[in-house]
Amino acid sequence: MAGTSNEPRAARTTGSKSHPFQTGWTALAAVLMIFGGAMAILQGISAIAKDDVFVATRNYVFQFNLTGWGWIHLILGIVIVLAGCALFTGAFWARAVGVVLAGLGALANFLWLPHYPLWSIVLIAIDIFIIWALCAGPRSRQEV
Repeated sequence: MAGTSNEPRAARTTGSKSHPFQTGWTALAAVLMIFGGAMAILQGISAIAKDDVFVATRNYVFQFNLTGWGWIHLILGIVIVLAGCALFTGAFWARAVGVVLAGLGALANFLWLPHYPLWSIVLIAIDIFIIWALCAGPRSRQEV
């Protein structure tokens, strides 16, 4: 029969074609990065516009102006959304940048814990899952 071979289907499809997603985890990580980045953008906008919405804890180790935190979250959120969109190309550099940015997002939300604990914990969990999903995928196209 023409077109049949004893090779597994995965081996036949990994020829010269370009696959935008190496695994489904990368696609999920991209969607979660866009979602987490959008949440960070909203977090930053709310801290910049109305910094009296958040409760400021006295004697917290990391004292910082809420407006300053708002700008940090806004800029980091925009960069995370852009990196999430870049993950849709399937480029390895986008995965590496995604891991670094998700780590920075988790760190920023950890430092944001006294101001909005529930939101921060949810975003930290999303960032940790993004790091896992991007690191769990295959390392190169030869492993697919």
